[in-house]
Amino acid sequence: MKRSWNGPEWDEKGLGEAPAPLISRRASLLRGAAGLAGMLALVGCAASEGDSLEPMAGRQPEEGPQQAPEDPPPVVAGETLDGALLRRFYARRDFEPVWTTREAEARAFKAMVMRARDHGLDPALFRADLLRRMDSFPPDRRDLLLTHAVLTYAEALAFGAVPPSRRKDREALKPEPVDVTEVLHEALDGPDPVAAIEALAPQTPPYKALREALHRQQNSLRPDRNRVNRLRVIEANLERQRWLPRDLPADRVWVNVPDQQLIFYRDDRPVFVTRVVVGDPTDRKQSPELHTVIESALFNPPWIIPSDIVEADIRPMLKQDPLYLVKNKITLLPNGDAKQAPGPQAGLGAVMFEMPNRFDVYLHDTPDKEAFGRDNRRLSNGCIRVQNPLELAALLMDEPMEVIQKKVATGDTVRKSLPEPVPVFLLYHTALASAGRDVEIRPDFYGRDEALWLRMQKRPPEHEVLRAGQMAAAQRPSSAAEPSRRLVPSAPARPTVQRRI
Repeated sequence: MKRSWNGPEWDEKGLGEAPAPLISRRASLLRGAAGLAGMLALVGCAASEGDSLEPMAGRQPEEGPQQAPEDPPPVVAGETLDGALLRRFYARRDFEPVWTTREAEARAFKAMVMRARDHGLDPALFRADLLRRMDSFPPDRRDLLLTHAVLTYAEALAFGAVPPSRRKDREALKPEPVDVTEVLHEALDGPDPVAAIEALAPQTPPYKALREALHRQQNSLRPDRNRVNRLRVIEANLERQRWLPRDLPADRVWVNVPDQQLIFYRDDRPVFVTRVVVGDPTDRKQSPELHTVIESALFNPPWIIPSDIVEADIRPMLKQDPLYLVKNKITLLPNGDAKQAPGPQAGLGAVMFEMPNRFDVYLHDTPDKEAFGRDNRRLSNGCIRVQNPLELAALLMDEPMEVIQKKVATGDTVRKSLPEPVPVFLLYHTALASAGRDVEIRPDFYGRDEALWLRMQKRPPEHEVLRAGQMAAAQRPSSAAEPSRRLVPSAPARPTVQRRI
């Protein structure tokens, strides 16, 4: 079957080969030389004039009709559109054109997409160049183009411009799933369709304050490099805000890695703030961005030290000091691992907070209390060391400090579940804003801002990509702050899992 935007040209098999759920049930759907149903389901489209790796929003897979793998996506003027997304939407509307009878809404939606910079988004992601000249296209292509622009813009607001499939492994945050095709379908019959789409963006005070800061920077009359950099940092942090749940839990542990600080919120009010040590800038040691829950606390936790760390760190120490194992209460195990007994000088200190995640990072105490007095507290292998962990334990368990201290004083390894799991967020927010105040910029010591901003652009300048790589490399010096040790808590009735510190 030949595929063309100039009209369907059927082969000898006719309509019988088309996926039945995608075929229009009305003859009116095939009006014109290239009806929407034919363009989306029956004939496919011309090949793209050039492939691009633009970000697409991270929608959740859904049940229902899907485009056959061999069918190429629709293309308008050389720009590839998301055929599966368009099919899902038009199937809800019986494959009827949308905008021919909604001219006012079409103008409003076009204007909305063209204002994407108000959210720190690149309008080119939504085919803004084609939208500017959409009146020159035939009606069917205009319909597909505007619908695609609105849906992909909605996805960027709902999930972020960079989907999970194009994020770094350590960027593990994502909001609740939303079907933007359903949102648009319902909005078209509502009182304010544009507002319904805009409402997919976070409505939180930090997001609104960052947008205000962005607008101030955009309206600045000083086109210097510092302003450009500030704009990009704000845009990158607006993207990170879009990765968060729209309704944050009222009780939560909030660790912003660039702040090197932990805040515990109760009923949405900060009730506890403490310093933390975070991951070293070396790439493999950086603290990830994630959302999970703290399930329990392990008091007086021992460590199981993996065999590779034993070979890399413990055995060299033994050569220098034959009493190293005795001094540190470490026992070599037959399988090549080692075990450090719990105690005041054990690596995990008096308590660790267990929080399931694929990175095996967690919050814990440390015997190295002097580290909390440093400005640069980027010393760990990814885990978060807490300055005042017993106070945090008392708050999480809703118990007096005396009870917590007694658990530690016994010296026994004891696991205590929290009354209810408490959500915990590990974040990398380098631009902080509140209403009516200037944005506060934190050091981007992992070199992530520029790299994220570039992934948010459809066609980032080549020299900018090179510069971002150089900046990221410069932000990752090797650290001699501590030996590389990945240590493992061991406790009764739980399988031993290798973890980081």
